[in-house]
Amino acid sequence: MGRGTPVVTRAVRVLRAAVVPLALIGLTALAGVVLGRVYAGELLTWLVIGAAAGSVLVSVAARRLPSWLVAPVSVAAMAGWTLWSLRLAATRADLPGGLLEVTADAARNGIPRLLTAMIPVEPTPDTVLVPVVAAWLAGLAGAEVALRTGRVLLGYLPAAGLYAAALYVVGPNAEPALGATLVFVAVAAVGLAAPARTAPSTGDPTAGLTPRVRAAVRLRLATSAAFGVALVVGLVALLAPVVADQVDGRPVDPRRYVEPPQVQTLDENPLIRISGWALRPEQKLLDVSTEHAEARAPGDIAPSNGPSTDDGPATDDDGGSVRIRLAVLSDYDGVTWRVGATYRNAGRILPAATPPRDSTVETVRQQIIVAELSGRLLPAVATPREVSGARVAYDPASGTLIRPEGLTPGLRYTVTSAEEHPDSNLLATANVPAGDEVARVLRVADGVPDPMRRLATQLAEENGAPFARASAIEQFLAEHYRVVADAPSGHAYPNLAFFLFGPRNGGGQEGTSEQFAAAFAVLGRLSGLPTRVVVGFRASGQGPVLAGDAYAWPEVLFDGLGWVAFDPLPRPNDEPRPVEEDFRPTPEDPPPSEAPQPTAEPTASPEPVAAPGGPPDTDGVPTGVLIAGGSGGLLLLVGALLLTLLAMRRSLTRTRLVRGDPGQRIAGAWREVTDALRLAGRPVGDDLAATEVAGHARQALAEARDASGSGVAVVEGATAPDATVDELAELLNRVGFAPGAATPDQAARAAELATDYVATLRAARPRWRRLLWSIHPSPLRRARRSPR
Repeated sequence: MGRGTPVVTRAVRVLRAAVVPLALIGLTALAGVVLGRVYAGELLTWLVIGAAAGSVLVSVAARRLPSWLVAPVSVAAMAGWTLWSLRLAATRADLPGGLLEVTADAARNGIPRLLTAMIPVEPTPDTVLVPVVAAWLAGLAGAEVALRTGRVLLGYLPAAGLYAAALYVVGPNAEPALGATLVFVAVAAVGLAAPARTAPSTGDPTAGLTPRVRAAVRLRLATSAAFGVALVVGLVALLAPVVADQVDGRPVDPRRYVEPPQVQTLDENPLIRISGWALRPEQKLLDVSTEHAEARAPGDIAPSNGPSTDDGPATDDDGGSVRIRLAVLSDYDGVTWRVGATYRNAGRILPAATPPRDSTVETVRQQIIVAELSGRLLPAVATPREVSGARVAYDPASGTLIRPEGLTPGLRYTVTSAEEHPDSNLLATANVPAGDEVARVLRVADGVPDPMRRLATQLAEENGAPFARASAIEQFLAEHYRVVADAPSGHAYPNLAFFLFGPRNGGGQEGTSEQFAAAFAVLGRLSGLPTRVVVGFRASGQGPVLAGDAYAWPEVLFDGLGWVAFDPLPRPNDEPRPVEEDFRPTPEDPPPSEAPQPTAEPTASPEPVAAPGGPPDTDGVPTGVLIAGGSGGLLLLVGALLLTLLAMRRSLTRTRLVRGDPGQRIAGAWREVTDALRLAGRPVGDDLAATEVAGHARQALAEARDASGSGVAVVEGATAPDATVDELAELLNRVGFAPGAATPDQAARAAELATDYVATLRAARPRWRRLLWSIHPSPLRRARRSPR
């Protein structure tokens, strides 16, 4: 009995001493529980609990060591736990690369990827590094303060800060953490009820004082305590209503302050790449291996010059090809179709969307090896659900994947997709949605050409049901237009109007799948159909995917069926009928047939300058004469150089605007405009369409006018400068679509338009820049690098 009493006493002391460490572990671990609600699985929660326990236990084990030695020991243990956690997360996520590479990448990108990751966040090295390290440091700081100094309440501050940070990161992406918060308060109260051991008490510190002094000290302590209680009660009364009002408020999402991964122009509008790929059809872009179920849902039909009744691989009548989606373009401003996506870093498992109610889903698995495909867009069969072998960012609205680091030759990844098969038997009676949710895919930009609007009205009037309208547009395009591989890129309103109604012998009524898909989508929206354009590849699904397999197709959204693909391309051997047989647009006012020829201004010859000085009256040459002669010679040399540059620039302008056939002169006028933009500090890329360059030109002129602070007058009888580039771009597109069809009057008009725009833009520049404008050698260098 007597021997058991010390054991019991020792056990009670151990339990009392363990209360505060256990409370610190619990408080720190609760931050992981709260944060884990936005993670996929429980791995993050257990890693944070391990960090909390490890940090506190290291401090308990090293309590007899000097305080300056505890931190290095704990940091070394933290490094070991962190590396093991990163290795485990990388293995679970099936990420390639060694531990050193994975750790370095996570250290560089941990915070931005954590705040841009898609919910639920997959526990990968870059999304677990910050929580694990923060939990360990909070546990270390709290344990040292609470256990070594005995200030338990102060030791709770790191854990409380970590808990608040976890709540802030979660934001509105999970339900309120009321249960976890109540547990946090309860654990903290238990720890405070059993404080850490302090130095043994020496009795009443006022015992040695006189009764009068002792009474004064006790009164002062009581007054201070009462004031503190009153202050706390007052703060509670003041802040309680404010806090109560925020209970039902929506938390702020910190992700709104972090910019998600961005893409370049070619990835934002990959539709413009179709024509380039068509000119190099043998270029190898991908290697693909596909596995998917052969059986289709009852009622599905293989499309034969009709809609593809699924949003993924479509089996064409040519023997089982697969559609691999690259991008979904939903936004159109009358000039360019764009993806308009908001990408979020995603893990291996992507968020699962609810399939349409009248569809069946099959699993498709593809292994893809990148060859010469560039950019950031990651090809995949719609709709991707799991990606391994590559770090990706995902836009759930469009189902588009990107690799933020960009594609590289040899990149190998595996993607598993949910292939949706809508019930094709319901298409004929299906309706289309309306309202704000689909306003984006119903929007029609201003400036629609009148013939396009009347064509859409004609097709809609003859076909009432949505599916009948879509089929009528598809059939009209397939029966009246021809696919050609060398058609110029462009899908702005002028390009589509020329494609639909231009003269067949002048390059109209033919194009690539870019024009077919874009024309279908615009005509569909004019008919009240929610449409979008998809860019991808149509290949066998096994073996190489070539540039010639690049393909664009339109899709229409139906209630209960989802997005349904259509194929407006004609059959390979069908001869298209003239558009005029079924639609005859009202002739528009022709452009002026006569335009004044631009006259080249003669280059003025420099006036001869008399050499200074008079006859020498001495045997030697004075120093002043030598200096004056040298300075004069230098000025003459500089003047001759400037005059030579001026003459060469004017000769280049005359060559572009006057010489050559009309098509060359129109192209030369366009080069005058692009050179003027470069001289104005607004260069444009060679990959932009003419209509996009025209938009840049209008903006450059407007900014130049704003910078100069005054308007620029337009010469009487001349075209307004803002409209000049649009008309010139239209002439250039005609030359591109119909080489050799340009007339001398059109070439003269192009020269006049280019001259007016260049003069107006030059007049809006500062005076010293206007002086350098005519002698800048940049256009001469570009003329030597590119053919006239």
